[in-house]
Amino acid sequence: MNLPTRGLHLTDGQRTILRVLLNALALGLTAGLFDSIWLEGFLSAILAVLILAFINAFIRPIFLLLTLPITVLSLGLFTLVINATLFKLTSFLVPGFHVGGFWSALGGAIVYSIFTLFINIFLLPPPGAPRITFYYRRF
Repeated sequence: MNLPTRGLHLTDGQRTILRVLLNALALGLTAGLFDSIWLEGFLSAILAVLILAFINAFIRPIFLLLTLPITVLSLGLFTLVINATLFKLTSFLVPGFHVGGFWSALGGAIVYSIFTLFINIFLLPPPGAPRITFYYRRF
């Protein structure tokens, strides 16, 4: 028996475009929170999101593998350094996206990760994923 579903029914292409636009908005909000991170327009944000996605998909696993001993010794904290480095690398590759220094890159990478986590879990969960339901109980 097929039960009716609620909410948006998006194709894979629509989900991808919406995810890129929401991540660009998250990058814009991140830039708004830091004085030393700035964007020169929404198109720069979209390009930065696409380059960052490419870097995270192909370059980040290589970095994680090469730095595995340091990551294990630091109990995973070195992953933050890798994320900051890749965030700064994105600013070198994208015209119109600027990150001031390492600490700005570290803070920006953390805040951007929190925003994208929120987008991926609450706003655009994968199709077929269990829905998150909050139950409040008063005593």
